[in-house]
Amino acid sequence: MAKPNYSFEKRQRELAKKKQKEEKEARKREARNAGKETPSKPDENSGPA
Repeated sequence: MAKPNYSFEKRQRELAKKKQKEEKEARKREARNAGKETPSKPDENSGPA
């Protein structure tokens, strides 16, 4: 029987963690930017004609 490659498994776990962290940061950044844009000055196109 082949012996398990623990370093490969560890690397895969690390990559998965890193990917999740980056996705979470991207969602936070997106939410922050969306929140920042909404309460700011009204859009020029939505004003009275």
